[in-house]
Amino acid sequence: MSRNVPESIGYAAKRLVLGRPMITDQLKNERLSNPVALGVLAPDAISSTAYGSELILVELLPYAGLAAFSLLLPLTGVILCILILVAASYRQVVMAYTRAGGSYVVARENFGPRVAQVAAAALLIDYVVTVAVQASAGTVAVVSAVKVLGPYSLEITIGVVVIMCWVNLRGLKEAGRPFAMPTYFFTGMLLLMIVVGIVREATTGLAKYVPSELPGTVAVHQGNGLIAGATLLILLRAFANGGSSLTGVEAISNTVGSFRKPEGTNARLVLTVMACILGILLTGVAWLAYETHATPYVDGYPSVLSEIARRVFGGGALGSTLYVMLQIATAAILFTGANTSFNGFPALANFVAADRFLPRQLSKRGHRLVFSNGILVLAVFAIVLLITTGGSVNALIPFYAIGVFTGFAMAGYGMTKHHLTHKESGWRHKLSINLAAGVVSTVVVAIFAIAKFTEGAWLVVVVFPLLVFGLIRLNREYRAEAAILEEFRTNRPERVNYARHTAFVLVSSVDLAVLEALRYGHGLRADELTAVHLMVDAAQAEKLRARWEHYDLRTPLTIIDCPDRRLTRGVQRLVVDALAQAPRSHVTVLLPRRTYAPLLGRLLHDRSADKISRAVSEIPHAAATIIPFDVQAEIRKAFPDVVEERLTRKVEQLQARIARDDDAELRDYAEPESPAATLAIGGLMVGHRGTVEGRVRDTFDKVIDETPVHIVEVEDDSGLLRLRFADDAGSDIVAGQLLRASGKARQGRKGVVMVNPTYEIVTDDDVDSAPGTD
Repeated sequence: MSRNVPESIGYAAKRLVLGRPMITDQLKNERLSNPVALGVLAPDAISSTAYGSELILVELLPYAGLAAFSLLLPLTGVILCILILVAASYRQVVMAYTRAGGSYVVARENFGPRVAQVAAAALLIDYVVTVAVQASAGTVAVVSAVKVLGPYSLEITIGVVVIMCWVNLRGLKEAGRPFAMPTYFFTGMLLLMIVVGIVREATTGLAKYVPSELPGTVAVHQGNGLIAGATLLILLRAFANGGSSLTGVEAISNTVGSFRKPEGTNARLVLTVMACILGILLTGVAWLAYETHATPYVDGYPSVLSEIARRVFGGGALGSTLYVMLQIATAAILFTGANTSFNGFPALANFVAADRFLPRQLSKRGHRLVFSNGILVLAVFAIVLLITTGGSVNALIPFYAIGVFTGFAMAGYGMTKHHLTHKESGWRHKLSINLAAGVVSTVVVAIFAIAKFTEGAWLVVVVFPLLVFGLIRLNREYRAEAAILEEFRTNRPERVNYARHTAFVLVSSVDLAVLEALRYGHGLRADELTAVHLMVDAAQAEKLRARWEHYDLRTPLTIIDCPDRRLTRGVQRLVVDALAQAPRSHVTVLLPRRTYAPLLGRLLHDRSADKISRAVSEIPHAAATIIPFDVQAEIRKAFPDVVEERLTRKVEQLQARIARDDDAELRDYAEPESPAATLAIGGLMVGHRGTVEGRVRDTFDKVIDETPVHIVEVEDDSGLLRLRFADDAGSDIVAGQLLRASGKARQGRKGVVMVNPTYEIVTDDDVDSAPGTD
């Protein structure tokens, strides 16, 4: 039977928060039917209809006035044309590249991994901002219906991101009907609103809002907007805002491998349906905004979609119910759209890390078989972005669409190269579509960078190339490491036989960890073993020397003055001098480290051993070894009733149960308790239990506080202990015996006392050994 090793307190907390770990065999790649795939993969794109038209109006109203509603429709028409072009381009992507990865895989396969980092950076930024934008917009939907929550929008949004992070760390899978339902619910409610709006406009007419009568709305220009306000820059900024409606179109290309066979054909069909739904909803919402003059608010809530719904559905019980249902559907799809990034970002980071352009840690699966590090990184960056922008959707848009359209452009150019290389049937027609999509997307990126530069796009313009450079720079480190490793195959270093081996044990005080390091050092069988103390305080050094002699430690102790208190440099000089004394020498530095229970942790020791170890490793023919010693385990055995130890044992019992639950082989195993450690009498702590062993010096009876008691005096080299028994207990103990006693130490009138201890006669020349009783 294997030994049940208690888990760490960190693992116990993880187990409590994330649940039971999953084994690798449970990793499944679930294939999605087309209806489910549409519901699962389309939220990011379809949900953008909730804020696309509003963002256009936010830019136009302060300059074009009410004419902004007239400009909204042609701008939406331009966006729809781009949607058709981008969707046509991605229809070819999903047929040619059925592996997950989207534009990153397209760029890598056609331009190589270095150029593909442009797509990688774009997608990574896109995923981070998607979480922030979609979560913020979802919160707007909530506070539009429940306005009292408005002042807490940022806190609610951050809370939603934290919850998403948590559920994804638990292994949430975006597959199946539960994740498809918000998409269909939102689509159905929005189509219903559009149909009702058309009917009401055709019959009774939709009432229009009057912005001047609505306090809190964005400023509305009162002049001739088309002439005075609608400058080219303003139109470009409005178009850039509206371009955010196309985010998420690439989502299907990133997960083609999740479709049922034939993957490419099914993915293309779902992509087409998604683009059609998105186009219809965008057009319908823009038209209703034009008809109702729904106006955005400075605070971001209530949303334009919310205001449209109030006009279309009207008052009354039915209208209010439909309004609330639409807001619920909007919040649900926006939060679901934000959650898609928690699958997309870690998966993409895994691909990029596998290509050695991101740290390897991002390719490791965690406790629940998800890419935990990627999930945590995404959540942290999204929260930082939310705090920086105050959770404003309008403030986040400049960060949003640049990454999205850069990904579109890389996919278009990559497919153009693909057609030029393979020249399959009809390749010229396909090439024209992809090239046009790439060029148009590049133009949109330029528009964003220029028109929204002062509104935050400058940060993306700066961060984007830095991120690409960082990815390539990290890859260079990995490639250099791989090159050195490859050289090892043909140019192996010769094995060195050292003529002399010197070992040093660094000593800062006389403690249990030092004793363990000395024991380990003797086991190395070095030619010379020396304990070394780097002196920064002369008085402390003298106390150390005295304690060294007191405990009769037979390893020689050398004290070296270190007046500048640079311990790392002092150790390096020590090692260099030792190596210089004899040719072909090797030096080992042993660094004792005291470790404690998790409840005390690093409060009781520093990390200087790590620094010294790194410094020694820089010297040729020298090595450093950290010797950990669990001080807390020894304290636990010696003083089991200390409050901290009782609490620690409770934690460890929980950890042991978790370990047994996680490993069926250990389910029925109960680890035996360790025997109590034997202390010197002089080491007893008054008020705590302990076990001592000593020779019985004398026994006698006396009366204390009118109560007769039996006294047994036990002594060892460190002191004298009196055992006090009531009634007839202890009567079998005689002088000269070797006795082991366990009990709580108390301060008596003439020294330390144990009252009614448990005892055992270890040796007895006249009587057979027998255990005593209380």
